[in-house]
Amino acid sequence: MVMTRVPPRSPAVRPRLPRLSALTWTGVVLLLLFLVLAVIGPMVAGDSTVRTGETLAAPGTAYLFGTDHLQRDLFARTAEGARVSLLVAVAGVGFGLVVAVPAGLVAGYFGGRWPDDVIMRVLEALQALPLFVFALFVIGVTGTGDSELGPLTLTSTAKVVLLLGVGFIPYFARVTRSATLVEVQEDYVDALRVLGVPRWRVIGGEILVNVLPPVLVQAFLWIGVAVFAESALSFLGLGIQPPQPSLGNILGDATGYMLLGAWWYSIIPGLVILVATIGFNLVGDGLGDALDADGRR
Repeated sequence: MVMTRVPPRSPAVRPRLPRLSALTWTGVVLLLLFLVLAVIGPMVAGDSTVRTGETLAAPGTAYLFGTDHLQRDLFARTAEGARVSLLVAVAGVGFGLVVAVPAGLVAGYFGGRWPDDVIMRVLEALQALPLFVFALFVIGVTGTGDSELGPLTLTSTAKVVLLLGVGFIPYFARVTRSATLVEVQEDYVDALRVLGVPRWRVIGGEILVNVLPPVLVQAFLWIGVAVFAESALSFLGLGIQPPQPSLGNILGDATGYMLLGAWWYSIIPGLVILVATIGFNLVGDGLGDALDADGRR
């Protein structure tokens, strides 16, 4: 009987996950804390408009974050404000992406030709106008309350979302255009052109898939910027209007009570804004580094 020797099976190659740095893990922890407050906090905190009967009560077992000058539970208002700020930031970034990604794809695909020149000139004009100056103009014309636009009613929240989205369009479009300029130099694009694949399918079906990862990483970074920008607009009275809470208008209400000893009223919402901004930025940087390492491999 002849025994045949079976060659040893080579071990399966497992995909290598990128190693996250300590800073990235720090960002993950901060981001999770913010998301827990924004997503779960409003569910357990109760109504943010109910008056507790205690004015400017310090944080303790009865009121975790203390109370504000109108006797409202600051934990409930901060949790609700974090949720509102997060939703506005995500919606603003999403609106910016919906407009900017197609514009950047077209500009990059026709790089150096008239469609690229027209789109980039419009984006440069838009980028030259600072967000807060643009917000002052829009709010000055439409007011801080609800605005009627034909059959549509724009609330203060919707106006902040639109303002943030318009302000982010040039940045997202530039990232998309840069990534598209790299992709159009690849051989597969020339091969698709030779095969007679329609231009819109090359752009939307092939190039878009390869361009999205770096664009989405940038979008993740800009969510933190959007949380800060929304808070700044609301702090100045140009964003979310009371009684609906946001981190910015809570901080704006607290400015007159810091010298009275109510330190928690200002510090706690400010810390939440800081945690969200740093968390999104650290995690976004980590994702960008992981994407670059994967590209090098």
